[in-house]
Amino acid sequence: MENMQAVNNFVAAYLKKKGFKEADQLLEDLQNKESGPIDFHNDPELAKFIHHFSQVEDDAAQYLDGYRKLRSWTYSSLDLYKPELLRVLYPVFVHSFMDLVAKGHLQQARTFFNAFREDHELMHSRDVQKLEGVLSQSHLEEMEFARSLRQNKVNIKICQYSYDLLLQYLHRSQSTAMLGVINEHINFQVSPGQPSSISDDAEVVTLFGSCQDAANQLNQKEIHWGLLEDSLEERLDKAGGLLSDSEKTEGENKEGDVDETKKRSVEGGKQGASTKKLKKDKAVSATSKSARPEANTTSAAPRVKPELTLPIMSTEVEQSILEDLRNRVQLSSSALPSVSFYTFVNTHNGLNCSAISHDGSLVAGGFSDSSLKVWDMAKLGQQAGSSVSQGENGSTSNEHVVGPNGGKRSYSLFQGHSGPVYSATFSPLGDFILSSSADTTIRLWSTKLNANLVCYKGHNYPVWDVQFSPVGHYFAGSSHDRTARIWSMDRIQPLRILAGHLSDVDCVQWHANCNYIATGSSDKTVRLWDVQSGECVRIFIGHRSMILSLAMSPDGRYMASGDEDGTIMMWDLSSGRCVTPLTGHTTCVWSLAFSCEGSLLASGSADCTVKLWDVTTSTKVPRTEEKSGNPNRLRLLKTLPTKSTPVYSLRFSRRNLLFAAGALSKNV
Repeated sequence: MENMQAVNNFVAAYLKKKGFKEADQLLEDLQNKESGPIDFHNDPELAKFIHHFSQVEDDAAQYLDGYRKLRSWTYSSLDLYKPELLRVLYPVFVHSFMDLVAKGHLQQARTFFNAFREDHELMHSRDVQKLEGVLSQSHLEEMEFARSLRQNKVNIKICQYSYDLLLQYLHRSQSTAMLGVINEHINFQVSPGQPSSISDDAEVVTLFGSCQDAANQLNQKEIHWGLLEDSLEERLDKAGGLLSDSEKTEGENKEGDVDETKKRSVEGGKQGASTKKLKKDKAVSATSKSARPEANTTSAAPRVKPELTLPIMSTEVEQSILEDLRNRVQLSSSALPSVSFYTFVNTHNGLNCSAISHDGSLVAGGFSDSSLKVWDMAKLGQQAGSSVSQGENGSTSNEHVVGPNGGKRSYSLFQGHSGPVYSATFSPLGDFILSSSADTTIRLWSTKLNANLVCYKGHNYPVWDVQFSPVGHYFAGSSHDRTARIWSMDRIQPLRILAGHLSDVDCVQWHANCNYIATGSSDKTVRLWDVQSGECVRIFIGHRSMILSLAMSPDGRYMASGDEDGTIMMWDLSSGRCVTPLTGHTTCVWSLAFSCEGSLLASGSADCTVKLWDVTTSTKVPRTEEKSGNPNRLRLLKTLPTKSTPVYSLRFSRRNLLFAAGALSKNV
């Protein structure tokens, strides 16, 4: 009797502690009605009820204890197998935490999360921050990020030895909670042979939010990555091809005076003229014969028909571009480009983005005060007492704004946005500029009239990036609303809406033939879209953080993508696979640019450096090296450090002069 009464008191105290008021009241009523104690053994429903809650208490503890033991066993494993076994910890941590939340153990879930979050903040800081916001069962359904984690398995590449070791441990430890998590949420891709280090393959851990099977199926679609038929490059090849460096030098010496007086396509004003002279001298010393055939990959690219109606180019503009192409400097690993760097000073952390025109004569900056400012490099050098400092109040669009010291400032002020300007892009001819803003709009400005022409409304949230197509007229924007949209200058409504990413679409880039658009997202994937149909034709999986920059090779075969961690990946568009990942930057890669013949890749980062990479060797990987999985196949040719200026944008001119821009920062 005394034992039964003690059990009754224990059950009542437990129900009160857990807040089960109705069950507590029912138990009290039963005790009052019956003279004798409750017989738990003869009441199977009540016995089952009590057994369930005792099991719940043990269930929550199993996750914490099971993960702690798995973590300890993994870190104490042999160094040969440790890198592969460590890959298992992060997905197990994530799904253990979400299982605890799903089962209602919110306090235990928070304790578990805080106990082990430090292990994963270095590699998965953004994911950990998002998981911290999962505070209830409803969040698992409402948050897109959490829902995608629950719905998709994680693919992990692992060798047979490591896989057998893991299974032996799980069975020996009898950790049913960890075994359940691994069985339900992880798909092991077991391979024979020796284990590999964690850096050997970019796809050892397929990132969350994408179903690998669906991606593989999607990547089987046929795409036509070649260049447009009857392009200017093709006409130039038929007419006799590019001039050799020696012929080009003679031509530049003869026409030097004419170019100086015209100043029509001076590369960056006075700075461009000096850097072009440096390039001329360097080209003469480096190579005195015509460029190697493999340096110009565009001539070997297949030709495709355009899916868009292309704008008609005037004869004068066409001749100007052909002249630039004829005088293009052929770059290679032994002939690196000259670089002209534009530095914004006194921006007071207000500069969000920068853009450079194709010839480097115009430089634009988008600011947090919702303004867009455009500098003409030729006029900038002519203004006495001028300064490039920002922060002054201006309400005019005139080119010459009087500053505090009385000097004139040679920039055009464009006002119209009602939020910070996040991106800007010049048209191929430099006569128009597009800007995107937090006010959800994209605006088209005329650099000749210094006026706003059109305001494009379609996105529902801030627009992070906007890019003109290589032929002009068409442009694409990417937004926080998880979509990218294709527009034409003559229509205020978007022509296509590209939906499929699971998070913000942070950057967008056109293919060289204008038939495809690439988008990079915070969901750590890059997608390639068909412009005509609006369908996704490729998903590129391998990055470990959000994608911040994209670049297409001139021949249209390869794409480069840079992420928040400083990693750059080179992708083969036809196969959808990573040709080579490369590491060198220590933080965000904000800008990427291919040289005009496709032999070099330039990358600009928040670590205040511009790096030049040899693309030609990376795409011709020996079979022995391909099997070994060496991740550093893309050879770093040169690192160009700035004093204290994060690199916002990069641009190769048609003559292969590299332009870069950034804001001087004292905090770096």
